[in-house]
Amino acid sequence: MQPRKQSGVYRFLVSLLRPAMSLMTRRTWRGGEHLPPAGGFVAVANHASNMDPLTVAHFLYDHGAAPKFLAKSSLFEVPVLGRLLAAADQIPVYRGTSRAGDSLVAAEKAVRRGECVVIFPEGTFTRDPDLWPMTGRTGAARLALSTRVPVVPVTQWGAHRIMPRYTARFRPFPRTPVTVVAGPPVDLADLYGRPVDQEVLREATARIMAALTAQLAEIRGEAPPARVYDARRDGDPRAAHDAARAQRRAARRERRAALDRRLGALRERLAPLRARRSARRAGGRP
Repeated sequence: MQPRKQSGVYRFLVSLLRPAMSLMTRRTWRGGEHLPPAGGFVAVANHASNMDPLTVAHFLYDHGAAPKFLAKSSLFEVPVLGRLLAAADQIPVYRGTSRAGDSLVAAEKAVRRGECVVIFPEGTFTRDPDLWPMTGRTGAARLALSTRVPVVPVTQWGAHRIMPRYTARFRPFPRTPVTVVAGPPVDLADLYGRPVDQEVLREATARIMAALTAQLAEIRGEAPPARVYDARRDGDPRAAHDAARAQRRAARRERRAALDRRLGALRERLAPLRARRSARRAGGRP
């Protein structure tokens, strides 16, 4: 299957991505037959690590779909990276601004042109302690209901071991087993004729997240929790994680400062001895 049309920059980025991912991962790809061979579609994926976009992109591109991601607008302001993202026609998301809806407008245009748009419906890393999908946001459901294109759940597991959640640590070696599974499109047909209100959006989102969770349970060979993690109800452990990390950094800075103080005091005590040695040498004495 040949990938859908993409820019020269996109092909250049893929030429770098594929060999790098092959060096870092031992891949298990399944369910490629569920990806539409032509026409636009939405790929929804679970999110546990900064590596997830690369893993999902690798899987989709290997199955003929050149994905467009909805990425935080701040990434487009990073030198070099921002230019590459823009040149590769990725879609910026302007969270918390008057332009917040622009990303869905751009995504809708893309899928109507026959492209693949990738959305992480959780909106950020899952806050579930065991990395199960948490409650989703309604953007993917809104896009699916407005375009009526297939919504394919793409579940991945293993990339978080290369780059753990909340950290910038990077562990490319040894090669990490990574599994990506595409499932049948989520059935939303009975919702198409209904007004797109919050009830319909919540129902569509719940079906999307249930499909991702079921596939992840199959990959992991484990049962998911009985209750889906909701950061609004259960709290956001990211704040506690960041606070603990800040404390560790402060403790390291204090240890370094204490060591510098001890070394400074030692230098002061040794200064007279060095001065006498210098004087003896200047006077010709050994």
